[in-house]
Amino acid sequence: MMNQKSLIQRFGLYLLLTVIAVAMLFPLLWLLSTAFKSPNEDIFTTWLPTQPTWENFRIVWQTYPFGRYLGNSTLIAVLTVGLNLLFCSLAAYPLARLNFWGRDSIFAAVIATIMIPFQIVMIPLYILTVQLGLRNTYLGVIFPSLASAFGIFLLRQAFQGVPKELEEAARIDGCSELGIWWHIMIPSIRPALVTLAIFVFIGSWSDFLWPLIVLDRPEYYTLPLGVAKLASALDLDWRLIAAGSIISIVPVILLFVFLQRYIIPTETGSGVKG
Repeated sequence: MMNQKSLIQRFGLYLLLTVIAVAMLFPLLWLLSTAFKSPNEDIFTTWLPTQPTWENFRIVWQTYPFGRYLGNSTLIAVLTVGLNLLFCSLAAYPLARLNFWGRDSIFAAVIATIMIPFQIVMIPLYILTVQLGLRNTYLGVIFPSLASAFGIFLLRQAFQGVPKELEEAARIDGCSELGIWWHIMIPSIRPALVTLAIFVFIGSWSDFLWPLIVLDRPEYYTLPLGVAKLASALDLDWRLIAAGSIISIVPVILLFVFLQRYIIPTETGSGVKG
């Protein structure tokens, strides 16, 4: 009786999760279906394309510089990830492993900035970006994302989980604090670094508001701006807009597929003998 009840509960849980998954994937599936529909098919009454075609992707790629948009987004996202990991790890290490006056207060102040909406600091950031001469530059787009309170918090928690024996052994061997950070700590928190890299990459790749504010030269446009320009220029031809949107999200999906295995935590303390 208990086994039957447990089986029914498990079936109900799986059914609920399936419904939620379908509901979440439905917009993406509709977008994919629309991108492959031919011009003579109605995008709202026909679910699956009866005559799948790559023509929409070809038109989008050849009519608008989506290759340039893709290159801009890739360069900005990669630089943002690299600089964010560098600065967040450098800030998180002393907050996690070193003892100094005001450490907890500094960390609390950093965490408090998470509650400040970006819209509040957007105008001061824009003024500072213009004063630094970074408007219409790649660095101007990257500037607000050089470090993040969430990244510092995530890496600090990861640093605190590294066994102290590894750190003490490195100090006995004459390793400096910077050497401990690079040779001991960074390899030990790889899952946290990959997790942060994925979050930062997705945030940078999909960011629309800040690039729209700081860029007005099309040669620097990112993919979200390119898709918005595509939508305004093609009189809402949803097939071409869907094709452009698919081009913009494929790199993010591929990134997650290839990096998800690195998110699995590893036993940092496996090298420490009791």
